[in-house]
Amino acid sequence: MKNREIAELFYEAADILEYQQVEWKPRAYRKAAQMIENLGEDIEKIYAREGKAGLTKIPGIGESIADHISEYLETNKVEKFEKLKEKAPSGTAELMEIRGLGAKKIKKLSDTLGVRTLSDLKNAIIAHRLKRLEGFGEKSEKNLARAIEQYEKSHARLALGKALPLADEVISALKAQCESRTSKIDLSKIIYTGSLRRLKETIGDIDILAEAEKEEALKVMDCFVSLPDVEQVILKGSTKSSVILREGTAIDLRVVPPESYGAALQYFTGSKEHNIELRNVAIKNGYKLSEYGLYLKESGKQIAGSSEAEIYERLGLAYIPPELRENRGEIKAAARNALPKLVEAGDLRGDLHMHTEYSEGKDSLKTMIEKAETLGYEYIAVTDHSRSQKIANGLEVEKLKAQWKEIDKLSKQFRIKILKGSEVDILKDGSLDYPAGILKELDVVVGAVHSGFAFPERRMTERIVTALENKYLDILAHPSGRLLGKREAYAVNFEKVFEVAAANGKVIEINSQPSRLDLNDDLILRAKTFGLKFCISTDSHTVSDLTSMRYGLGQARRGWLEKEDVVNTYPYSRLKQVFKKLNA
Repeated sequence: MKNREIAELFYEAADILEYQQVEWKPRAYRKAAQMIENLGEDIEKIYAREGKAGLTKIPGIGESIADHISEYLETNKVEKFEKLKEKAPSGTAELMEIRGLGAKKIKKLSDTLGVRTLSDLKNAIIAHRLKRLEGFGEKSEKNLARAIEQYEKSHARLALGKALPLADEVISALKAQCESRTSKIDLSKIIYTGSLRRLKETIGDIDILAEAEKEEALKVMDCFVSLPDVEQVILKGSTKSSVILREGTAIDLRVVPPESYGAALQYFTGSKEHNIELRNVAIKNGYKLSEYGLYLKESGKQIAGSSEAEIYERLGLAYIPPELRENRGEIKAAARNALPKLVEAGDLRGDLHMHTEYSEGKDSLKTMIEKAETLGYEYIAVTDHSRSQKIANGLEVEKLKAQWKEIDKLSKQFRIKILKGSEVDILKDGSLDYPAGILKELDVVVGAVHSGFAFPERRMTERIVTALENKYLDILAHPSGRLLGKREAYAVNFEKVFEVAAANGKVIEINSQPSRLDLNDDLILRAKTFGLKFCISTDSHTVSDLTSMRYGLGQARRGWLEKEDVVNTYPYSRLKQVFKKLNA
């Protein structure tokens, strides 16, 4: 967990330095933070094993940054950063999170209006003080008000991309502690529950469940409250304990006996609406269902509770996967044995959206290919940005052709099929960012909107429809354009988009980037009714991003998708029937 702490430290320092208008250090610190954040190993272990020399082997970590890291690992602080914080307004880091505010604007607000915190900014907007300020205006006020609302809504809950790895780390640490204390606990039964287990895009607190007999339960609780990253113990009992981690996340642990474990897992996984319907089914069948078990209503005798599957079976239902438990028809489908056989991680054969250092990716083409091959993929599509994306180092035609040559060369060195693709900008008139002569040579064209997000619904719909009617476009990427907590989806008529996409045989992307998760589950359900096919892609910008497929997979499962619905579950021989240019 030190990785996350140190990464946050460098992100915060970068924000403060940017506020102070220091030019190059913020970028270096952010790059270091990204590398540490995506490191596949605990940085504390690297330092313990190899010292400072081991830190400098990490890409993006030079002598100076390594000194800061080692100082933090030794003292739990960096003196230079502590002094830096004293010079900057305390709310700067939070203000930097508000979309539409950069360092220069924050400084201007601070210097002219005394805005130093998010609360100050909200008050200034309410008093309409910004609209009289040069460089802002009435429209800026409205946009910032919306951005604050979005930020607060998101930060009231944890994003899945933060919550899931954090829960994995806590559970891993808890299992290690328990294993050293007792051999009487089934470690496989320590699992997260709640909306996290249902893989919702945001969650509240992290809830964990464990199984243990009464005499062992207190040992589990002792292990939990003594975890190294626990900042505060709110409650410690024999069945429930609550803590707050140093980084601010609240975590609850419940320990139940074996005979109630399945009932508790089902109950605490939710959703509330699903559980209400399930209890109604139990009542109709003469039972009483609670987090302790399934009981005969008349005698009170427990007839199920040790496993979830046992409870569903006793109620005359097929087992319902956690991702479907939202009271959207899953209980009726389970009663008819008509639930979908959801797509699984092992079904995926490739990734059709990724970036390399040719555009805004952080790793080389060869490095990305090597990682994809270790993941067991049969194929990947390399899809760096097209030329209009200047901010993302979009590829001019000559640079794109140079990449093709490197792909041809590397294809001889690897088993995996490497498809020549591009994430091509859908321009404001709906045309694509490369000429037809280039588009027809690409194996896969991934079309995406990267500008004009404020277009009225009709204009945005026409723009996307025009692109979908282009014979060279294969996949519509991150179709709603949202960024969780930062940018809402743009206004578009999805019924029309899905209708045109289906009529033209286009594939709809489920983008696995934790900041996107686009399409979301509701739109996936709607799109599926049009008979559309999907791909689950990572939109990777680093090697470590290639493992983020789990997030998009979760949304696909929440959207009731089966293996057949997802084209990157197909073997390459069948993928060629989807993307006809692969047969050329």
